[in-house]
Amino acid sequence: MSKLTKRVVDALSPDPNRDVFKWDAGDGALKGFGVRVKPSGVASYFVQYRNKEGRTRRLVLGRVGELTPNEARHFAADKLKDARTGGDPSAERHAARAAITVSELCDLYVADAKGRIKPSTLAMDRSRIECHVKPLIGRRTVAGLTRRDVERFQADVAAGKTARPSKEKGRGGRAAGGRGVAARTVGMLGTILEFAKRHGMMSDNPARGVRRFPDNKRRRFLSLEQLAALGRAMREATANGENRTGVAAIRTLLLSGCRRSEVLALPWDWLDTKARCIRFEDTKSGPQLRPIGVAAVKQMAAQPRREKCKWIFPADRGDGHFVGLPRVLARLCLRAGLKEVSVHTLRHSFAATAAELGFSELTIAGLLGHTVPGVTARYAHVPDSALVAAADRVSARIAATLDGLRENRTPRTVATTRE
Repeated sequence: MSKLTKRVVDALSPDPNRDVFKWDAGDGALKGFGVRVKPSGVASYFVQYRNKEGRTRRLVLGRVGELTPNEARHFAADKLKDARTGGDPSAERHAARAAITVSELCDLYVADAKGRIKPSTLAMDRSRIECHVKPLIGRRTVAGLTRRDVERFQADVAAGKTARPSKEKGRGGRAAGGRGVAARTVGMLGTILEFAKRHGMMSDNPARGVRRFPDNKRRRFLSLEQLAALGRAMREATANGENRTGVAAIRTLLLSGCRRSEVLALPWDWLDTKARCIRFEDTKSGPQLRPIGVAAVKQMAAQPRREKCKWIFPADRGDGHFVGLPRVLARLCLRAGLKEVSVHTLRHSFAATAAELGFSELTIAGLLGHTVPGVTARYAHVPDSALVAAADRVSARIAATLDGLRENRTPRTVATTRE
């Protein structure tokens, strides 16, 4: 038995089946002071004592890494002193948490989420919190929040009560209302309230069971005729000096169904031409293995390599990746006579083509990299063969359409002919 020191604490290992406890012991030890390591590996200092009613209480002092053993021991000594004089530090903390406001809870959630969720997701959460949550229900106590309050909150956001102009320019320059915004904000609020429940600030999550408004986002996609027009525009524009990297990136987006950031910031090391997949180290839903079709693989593999540049689609100047995609797409769409086409429309067009070919929603979700039950692409070493076959068919259909070809299918062969 030894006193808790940094060396002793660092040597502790988690047990996948139970919490691991290590108590302060030896010369100069503080009775009731210890460290707990959860199966997840999270370790925290705590103090255990009996209150004036003789009941055993345990109070977490802070995480290992945030406090040194000596700092935690000093905090523990203070809490034990309070307990000996009739206080109950654990009960006092619970009472303080019960009085916490929604605004304070949101700040705690954001602080806890740093480094745990993607920066882009956290930035969106912050925006919704500041624009909608705090103005409408920020002053309410977390413990007193009811399902009716959440339902009313959703209705108020949908009605535009928090819509306001913003000082920022460009896209996102106005905090708008609407049913889609309201539904997504309530979804985020439910996650924050679940965080409060896990930390003992409330017994139930009032957002559970709230019927969210349907998200009526427009799912713009290009028909086969529009894809053919865009393909003609690509060929004409390239012949007239359009940025070849931008055109190639747009074609890759159509052939793969990937997100803009996934293609533009794609290093050569992540492309596996043999297994016909992209081995993403990071995506919107974490590390992932994404199957892609032969046409998409050939398109990316054909990109010229620049010495000492890791990107498949490099910037025109400097060491970064290409960023001018929206401008290139706008010029191509103008040439093709297409309106209201965004970069994300290309991803929707891939999904629409897959649906037109008869693939199920689950298969399409797997092709797009969505996290869905039954799709194991995030964990496998090689892509699912059924998904690779589906990706081949979808990318082949889109490539043929872009190139002005028509697929003639028979039971045994697949041929393409010029229109």
